This record gives sequence, C-alpha cells and structure tokens, in this order.
Amino acid sequence: MKKYDVIIVGAGIAGLTAALYAARQKLSTLVISADLGGQLLLTNEIQNFPGFMSISGLELIRKVEEQAKTYGAEILFDEVTSIAEQENLFTVKTASGNEFQAEAVVLAFGKSPKEMGVPGEKELKGKGVSYCVICDAPLYRGKKVVLVGWGLHNYENIVRLRDYASKVYWVFPGEKPLEEEELLNEAMSKGNVELVPFSEPVEVKGDKRVQALVVRNKKTGELKTLEVDGVFVEMGYVTKTDFLKGLVQLNEKGEVVVDKMCRTSKPGIFAAGDVSEMPHKQAVIAAGMGACAALSAYAYVMEKRGRKVGQVADWRHVEIPGKKKEGAGLSIKLR
Repeated sequence: MKKYDVIIVGAGIAGLTAALYAARQKLSTLVISADLGGQLLLTNEIQNFPGFMSISGLELIRKVEEQAKTYGAEILFDEVTSIAEQENLFTVKTASGNEFQAEAVVLAFGKSPKEMGVPGEKELKGKGVSYCVICDAPLYRGKKVVLVGWGLHNYENIVRLRDYASKVYWVFPGEKPLEEEELLNEAMSKGNVELVPFSEPVEVKGDKRVQALVVRNKKTGELKTLEVDGVFVEMGYVTKTDFLKGLVQLNEKGEVVVDKMCRTSKPGIFAAGDVSEMPHKQAVIAAGMGACAALSAYAYVMEKRGRKVGQVADWRHVEIPGKKKEGAGLSIKLR
C-alpha cells in the first residue's frame, strides 16, 4: 500500500490550492477526485478572483492544477469511499479498489458529482462511467459515447466530446439541452452529435466495461439502447459526506465543522472549501482555506515527527523541478 505525507480529497479550487501548498512544503502529496474543477467548471466567467479581471472556471482550475503538479503533487481520478484511522495513519479507499495511507488528510471535495442512480452505474465507475468530461474525453478518441446532462455548462462538454468521439448521444429530460439556439447549432455543427430528448437513463450495461446505456422516453415510455463505450454524467453536484459520519464532526447540513486553522474534530484531518461549514461559498475563500488546511497539515505532520512548527508563511522561493534557479526568496517560520 503506497503511503503519502498528505492525501487531499477533491480537485476543485480548494483541493488544488491545498495540493500546491503541501507540495511546496515538500510533503509527498496525492489528490484523489472523481472530477477536476468541481462546481467551478459551471462558471464561464469569474470576475472576482484576485489577479484576473476575467477568467473562466476551467482556465483558473487548469492554472492551479499545473502549479500543483509542477511542485510534485500527483492527481488520481477516482472516488474516495472511506477513510479510517489505523496505527496512527489514515487509510483511504476508493471506488475502484485502490488503497493508500497518509499521515494527514485534507477534505476538499466540495460537492460531489450527481449520479444517475441506475443499475450498473456503481459497478462500472471508472470502467466507462465518468463524471468528468475534461478528465476523460481524450480516452474515447474515435469511440461512441453518451453525455447525460443539460444546461449551459454542458456546451463545452458536448463540444469536447464531439471533437474526440466518433459519435455522441446527448441525453436530456426536456425538449432541448440548451436554451441558447446559437450554441446548440454550434454543438451540432460537426454532424456526429445525436440529441435524445425527453429521456432519462434506466440502466448501464456491460460486463467488465460499459457496453450500452438504456434510456426511457418520458413521454412514450419506450426504451432505447444506446451502444456506447463511455457514459459521461454531468448533471450537477450534491453534498456527499455520509462516509465521514463517526470520523469527523458534521453540522446539520452535513458540512464538516472546522476551526480557524481548518482543523476538524479528528486530529490529522483538515477540511477546506464548500465541504466545510464556512458560509461564504466563494472561489477565493475556498482557495484561501485550501492553503490554510495544507499548512496546518504540514505543521501536524512535522510535529508528529518531533519537529515543533509554529506559524508558517510560504514566502520562500522553491526551485521548480527542471527549471534553473534564478534567485532566492524568503521563508519565515514564526515560533
């Protein structure tokens, strides 16, 4: 079982910022997430993130992802199903059967992708069922896929899938997946997208991998089998913290209770972003909490190893792997 200094659950702005800060402190860092970007991907234009007059959610996430990876953070697209404390370490298990250990854990998954809730979905997660078009679209070059979802944020998803796959079915419950006629026409312009209106998923079929998605027409009740290699589910997000019950304190909304240092009720577990009880659900606040959680995790790990750490200011110059060092910065640790 591979061991890391810190495992971060979630790859939204809070999780990736935490990964950046943890990796810069030279902690071995693994990010595990079912998707990349979380709810930030639903935002086409952000005008209130410091440093940018205007930037899309995707652009912002990609920039922070690149920074985190540059300093050594690893990212695994999988779903965390359980976290347990064992012999002074935390064991993290995922839906695909992976197991990892860490000295500290940062919970930063915000809200989780909404699932279809149909037979076969759970069994085929990671085996053709995906909740992240940005992450997995390149894996389906020249193959047939289906997108289950609607709304403006799915315009970029359908275009991305259209450009990789040979055929894309677009399943949605209403008459049109987009109200914007111009965008819908652009999405359909390549000729390999087929709309499946008034429909809902019924079952994912497949043995070891996805082979088809069965959908039902809500008007006629007719069942239709779409033979595909991949099922992309982009129906929004929900809070999923049930697996944390008994591990950390949750409030009545299911949010993780934290103190001002992003510490939870369980020593060694920290939380940041929308999964926490912080009332202001803003990208810049989530990013700040991610940095706070990472530095608190760093202090926790160091103290476990017998090194007393006070307040940490990450102002120092850290040499980027593969890049020539151009100067020195400042590192201050207040005791």
